[in-house]
Amino acid sequence: MKVLAIAGSPRRQGNTDLLLAELLKGAASKGAEVEAVFLQNLKFSTCVHCDSCLKEGKCRIQDDMQKIYDKLAEADVIVLASPVQFAGITAPLKAMIDRCQCLWARKYVLKIPPLSPMKNRRGFFLSVSGTRLKNMFEPSLAVVKTLFHVINVDYAGELLVSGVDEKGAILKHPEALQQAFQWGQKLAEGTARQGG
Repeated sequence: MKVLAIAGSPRRQGNTDLLLAELLKGAASKGAEVEAVFLQNLKFSTCVHCDSCLKEGKCRIQDDMQKIYDKLAEADVIVLASPVQFAGITAPLKAMIDRCQCLWARKYVLKIPPLSPMKNRRGFFLSVSGTRLKNMFEPSLAVVKTLFHVINVDYAGELLVSGVDEKGAILKHPEALQQAFQWGQKLAEGTARQGG
């Protein structure tokens, strides 16, 4: 069982990263092989909408995104983690998702599996928001769920924590940290389901 976490927060060791670390600890406690990719550490371009991927299903831009495509193909569980910034996911995570246009082209234009076939993958979204505004997570959820749908990943659920802003504030919410750990366990065991 391989659990791949993609961290989109520009603030290392912030609230999103701390929650994600607990989720990965939970998954590892059940024997999963876990890996976290921090997008801020990578160098990759935004999608330039050149449409070259419509011919072969591959992105022509050679940069660190090539590593991410490989990791997505190998993972059994994909966890996307991002704080809310201006009512959406962070720019690094959105740029990564936009570069998955080649996977969309594989599925919908070339009619081939977007990732390696014969895998029953699950996806999970973890997010924090500084405000408690109603529906603050909806724009992020729409993008994340769309990506998972495109790459044939079953949406297993989410952990969304509002009212958490300053760095380390999540530590004052031990119940959220515990929930992250438990979600990690469920994802590793294959028992995670949307809604619980």
